[in-house]
Formats: sequence, structure tokens, C-alpha cells
Amino acid sequence: MTHNGIVKLRRALLRPFRYPVRWLSFLAGGVPAILLFPAPSLSYLAWVALVPGMALFTRAATTREAVARGWWFGAGYLIAMLSWMLPEIGPGLVLLGAVFGGMWAPFAIAVRRLLRPPVSWPRVAVAFVVVPGCWLIPEWMRSYQGLGGPWALYGASQWQHPAVLALAAVGGVWLVSVALVMANVAIVLVVGAFFPAALAADVAAADVAARRIPLAAAGTAALVVVAVAGPLAFALTRPFPAARQVTIAMVQPGVINNDALRTTASEALTAQLSRAGTLGGSKPDLIVWGESSIARDLTLPASAGLLRRIEALSAEDGADILVSQDATVPGKGHEKWAVLVGSSGIKGIYIKTRLVPFGEYIPFRQQLGWLTKVSKAAGSNMVPGTGAHLLTATDRAGRPLPIGVLVCFESAFPDMSRVTADQGAQLIVYQSATSTFQGTWGPDQHASLGALRAAETGRPAVQAALTGDSAAFDARGRQLAWLDQSGRGVVTVRLSLPAATARTFYDQAGDYVMWAGVAVAALAALVMLGRRRGFLGGSAGISNGREAEYDADTGQPVPS
Repeated sequence: MTHNGIVKLRRALLRPFRYPVRWLSFLAGGVPAILLFPAPSLSYLAWVALVPGMALFTRAATTREAVARGWWFGAGYLIAMLSWMLPEIGPGLVLLGAVFGGMWAPFAIAVRRLLRPPVSWPRVAVAFVVVPGCWLIPEWMRSYQGLGGPWALYGASQWQHPAVLALAAVGGVWLVSVALVMANVAIVLVVGAFFPAALAADVAAADVAARRIPLAAAGTAALVVVAVAGPLAFALTRPFPAARQVTIAMVQPGVINNDALRTTASEALTAQLSRAGTLGGSKPDLIVWGESSIARDLTLPASAGLLRRIEALSAEDGADILVSQDATVPGKGHEKWAVLVGSSGIKGIYIKTRLVPFGEYIPFRQQLGWLTKVSKAAGSNMVPGTGAHLLTATDRAGRPLPIGVLVCFESAFPDMSRVTADQGAQLIVYQSATSTFQGTWGPDQHASLGALRAAETGRPAVQAALTGDSAAFDARGRQLAWLDQSGRGVVTVRLSLPAATARTFYDQAGDYVMWAGVAVAALAALVMLGRRRGFLGGSAGISNGREAEYDADTGQPVPS
């Protein structure tokens, strides 16, 4: 490498350290992601956790600098929320943060444009719509499976609070995210009214003195309205009437890395249930094993002995058994199946549709295949199924029990549980295997998603995991059972199920909140572009000239 090349490389490596405020933006995005989600699951902080990052955006001297800070903020958020995946994707985690952190740039621009003091009343009104809409941009983009899926959506931090989750029945997890971002906007508004210098170094208190009290009152009122919206919705809406009750048994063998032992342990625990006759005072209507509990194809003659043993267990328990096979299917490839087995054989099969990026396939494998050499990323791509559909079990009274069966990562996608609810599922069942991430907070957050899906659809949700966490939630997202990563055994839970035709407002209306947010953000971008080009008036700057600008936090000149 030439001397000039070395100098350029050194400058590139040292450039970020010339702007320490961007590192603060990185921390402002990363720290909330660590604190809000399991563990430690300090969910109450979600109402204020965005304020430090938003203050850094308003203090940016230019829109370009706000974009840079928003990018660093997004990178910190992504890397922190996916830190538990480091063994799987290795250095690819940093690459993901560096590339996709830019999705938070519109949020940073909206915050700077609308909340930087002094704030006018029109900007206040617009901020409560546009800023949450821009926050939904990265949540919407991440909902695409190839970009990691809707993992760690901001609203998912409220999974422990059924009163807040009542908003999910109205507008899905997206509406919970909007409420939280609106609360942060309200707090920034109050801070800007009393301490404008905290949000803009070149603004004095005298510049906002005339509107200080009205702005603070407006921010406080908005905060109160947003905070009580969820509890009010919870109080004014009633859960669907119970059409029936069922008992579900979830088998968690606690075996990590041995295919044969996983199956043997699941059989043994189910057999203990058979010998006892009852567990928890009642007999199960359905027994659920974890994902990948079987490493053989049950449809092949070579697996006939195993299938007969499962059929015998089903007959002894008087309940169907939902198992999960992780095997290579002849003529098709490697697939994951949820297989419903009764006393007389296989009653239904669901093939996992949404696969885990890097864990079960590598997006753009031709370009990113090198990750297999430096991490535990998937050596080959699994074959996805064709979509969600019902499996129909039979309860102890001989009545059909329609269940929506989804596998592991699919609990992150609101649309999949909504599809099963539309098809008539009375219960949502997840099978999970997260032993790769044992000891991290990944399995905990994964199990918590059942609360969101239950609240959105108005149906109870259960998750059976190989090594934890196995969990159950009622139709409003209240936790009924939880067996953590250190546990082993069978968890039973009694559930009240709604009628197959019951629908929440969110289930009927769909993702209207998300699409409205995206539309608002797009319209705001067009308006901003029009003003900059002079189409809508209000253009700023010196005609045919340049103006020297300096960043208020770093003192560095800002390139025009």
C-alpha cells in the first residue's frame, strides 16, 4: 500500500473519533435496546428512553449531521438488540448495524426539523404525527424476513403489561410503538419549553419564554392522554366470551445438542404424564413438544417404529400430540415440520414458512456465504413452506380443536398469527428451539412475543420449547405459565378459548397503523423536499452562495 493509501486509511479509521457525539448517539440507541427487553426488561423506561437520542438529533447543526447521528443511533439499536446472535453471525452483526442503521435517519430528521426550539404550534401538531410515523419506517422495513424480521419492535417491550397491550387489539404492536414514541415526543416538548439549551445550543431561554407554559402544558397533556390510552382501552373492551375450555400440556425436555436424546426425553416426559393419568388436576386435550424434537421424517417407513410409539402415547393420554421434525425430506430438501399425531396416525402437517436469517438460511448467500467460515451461520439453506394453515386436533370430548401452529421465529410476525385467526383457529401454538442461544436473553424475548400475538388476535397463545422458555398467555396477553431456560418437565395450563369467528379490531382492519405511518412519513419527506426546492415556498439559505456552519457539539466545520 502506498503512503497516500495509508494516510487515507488512517483518516477513514480515525474519522468517527473526531465526532464523539456520534458515539453518544450509538449509545443512545443501544442502551434502551438492552434495558427494555428481557432481561432486564425495564419496560417502563420505554416511555422516556428515546429522549436522550432525540436531544442529540435536535442539537445537530444541520440535517446532514442529524442523518449521521440517526444512523449511529440505529446501528447501536440493531447491534444491541441482536447481540445474542453474535455466535451465529459473528462480525456480520457489526456489518448489519453499519448498513441498516440508516433506516433510523428519517426519524432523526423529523425530530430535528419539528422539535428543535423554538417550536411553533403547527410544528407541535405535526410532530405528534410525523415523528411516530418516521419511527415506524425501520420497524416496517425490518418486517421483511430478509432484513431480520420484526424483532424487538419498540412496542414489544410492553409484553408484561396487558393494560398497555389492549392497544395491540386495536392497532397491533405498531399502535403500542406509536403510543410510546408519542410519549417521548411529549417529554421532549416539555424539556424544550423549560430548558431549550438542552435541545439547541444556539437558542436562549428568552426565545421560548412567551410559549413556555403553553408548550409545557401541551406536552404534559399529550403525555397523560397517551399514557391512559391503553388502560382506557383495556377497561372499555371485554374479552371474547369463552366458547370452550381446554388443557394444554407443554413438554420441555431440556436437552441441548443430541438429536436422539431430545426425542427420548420428550417421550419419557409424555409417558410420565400417561402413567400419572392427570397433571395439575386435569387431563390434557393437547400435548405439545418443542421444535426439532424429532430428527427423522415420520412419513418414511424407517421411522414407523417411532411413529407407533407416539401413537401409543397419544392413546394412553387420550390426547393428540403435536411434535416437530427437523429432517431432510427425500426429493425436497431440509425442512421443519409441525406434525400432529393421534392414536391412529398423522392427522396434519405444517411446514415452517418464515426461516431464520443466517440461522436457517443466508440471505444473498452468493455474496455473504463467507460468514460460514467465521461464524455458525447456516451451512445450507432450508426449504420454506407455503404459508400458515390450520391443523385440527381432537379434544378429550371428541370435538374438533382448530389450532394455528407456527414454528419458532414465526412468532415475531403479526401477520402469520392473524392469518390463522382468520382461518378459524381458537388457539395459537408455537414450537420453539433456541438452545443455540442458551444463557442469553434471546429465548426470553422470543417467548415474550406470545403475549403480543395473543393480545392482537384475542386468542390464547402457548409456546413449547426444547430448552426454554415455554410459556402460555391468555387472550389478553396475561402470562399464565413460564418455564425458563433452567427448567425441565411438563407445564400444563387451562385456557378459555373464544369462538372460531371472533375477531379483534386489529384482526379485521389489518396493519393500518403501520401503513398510515409510512404514508405520513412519505408525505412529510415530499413536503420537506418541496420546501428545499422552493416549490412550496419558505426556502432558506443565501442565494447563489454558501454559509459556513459549525456543529454545536463538536465545534467542527460542517461540510455544505
